[in-house]
Amino acid sequence: MTMPVTATQTPPVSVIIPAYNGSRYIQQAIESVFTQTYRNRELIIVDDGSTDNTQQVVQQYGHKLRYFYQENQGVAAARNRGILEAKSELIAFLDQDDWFLTDKLALQVASFQGHPSIGIVHSGWQIVNETGGAISDIALWPSLPQLNLADWLLWKPVFLGAMLFRRNWLEFAGGFNCRYHQAPDVDLVLRLAVMGCKAAWVRETTVCYRQHQGNASLNTPLQVGECQMVLDRLFSRPNLPDEIRALEHRARYNNLVWSAWRLYLTGHLAEMANYLAKSFSYTLDSPTETVLNWVDYFQNYSREYGKNFDAYSLSNSPAWQALTVNLL
Repeated sequence: MTMPVTATQTPPVSVIIPAYNGSRYIQQAIESVFTQTYRNRELIIVDDGSTDNTQQVVQQYGHKLRYFYQENQGVAAARNRGILEAKSELIAFLDQDDWFLTDKLALQVASFQGHPSIGIVHSGWQIVNETGGAISDIALWPSLPQLNLADWLLWKPVFLGAMLFRRNWLEFAGGFNCRYHQAPDVDLVLRLAVMGCKAAWVRETTVCYRQHQGNASLNTPLQVGECQMVLDRLFSRPNLPDEIRALEHRARYNNLVWSAWRLYLTGHLAEMANYLAKSFSYTLDSPTETVLNWVDYFQNYSREYGKNFDAYSLSNSPAWQALTVNLL
C-alpha cells in the first residue's frame, strides 16, 4: 500500500499545471491528479496571468495544492516557475485542458524504479474531443521501441503530458526555452536527447489529450515555424557529433513533411506546398517516389490522429497541382 503524503514528507512526484484562462477545463485536470492511485505527489498550479476566474476555481482546493500567480510570460516560463517551486525529484507536466488516467504516476514511477539510469519515462495517450469522447489512441512503441537518439531526432514523439522526468535532467538542460511559444517541449526533449538523457516506455495510455477550438497548437504556421527553428539551432551547433550530424537530412525531411501535414489539416494549403517543396531537397528519391511518400505520410498521420484524409480533394487543390507540376 502506498502511504499518503504528510506534511513532513517530500513528495516524490511534483505535477505542474501551467494555467492561462483555463477555468473551463482545469477542474478536471486537478481532479485527475488527486485521484491518482499513486498518492505521494504534490500539485503545483502556475497561473500565467489569467483574466478569467481560473484563480477562483483553483483556490477552492485550498492547501491541497500550491498556487502561484505571475504576470503573463508564456507557457515555457510558467513551466519553469513550476520546476523552480517543485519539491520532488520526479516532475510531471499536465496542461489545463487535459487529464491523467488514474494509474499514470504509479506506472511511470515504477518504471523509474526499474530503470535507475533513465531520465524520461514516456507512455501512450488518447486524443479526445471537446467533451471527452475518444478519438484515437497513440501508441508509438511498436514503431519506436528504443526511444533512442535517432527516434527523438527523426520523429519527435513528444507529448509532455505522457511523460515523467527526473528533475536533475530538467535543471541540467536549463529548463524550457522561453523564446518558443509553440515548441518549447520539442526543443527541451531534443536537447535532453542530444545531452545523453535516456528514456523508456510505459506501454500504456496514461493521459487524455483534449482537442478543442482553443488549442494553442491550432496556430500551425507558428508551430511548424518554431519546430524548424528548433532543428536549425540544434544542427547549427559547432562540434556536433558525427552520429547526430548524419541524421540531419532525414530529420529535416521528416519535420518538413509533418509540418506540411499540420498545415494541410488546418487549411493552410499554400504554406503546406511550400514546406513540401523544401522537403524535396532533403531526399534522394525520385520526384514520383517522393510525392507518393508525402501521400503515405499524410494518410498515416491522419489515421493516427483520427482525422479524415481526402487524397482526391488534395490532389485537385491548386496548391498541390502547382507543386507537383514543377516536380513531375
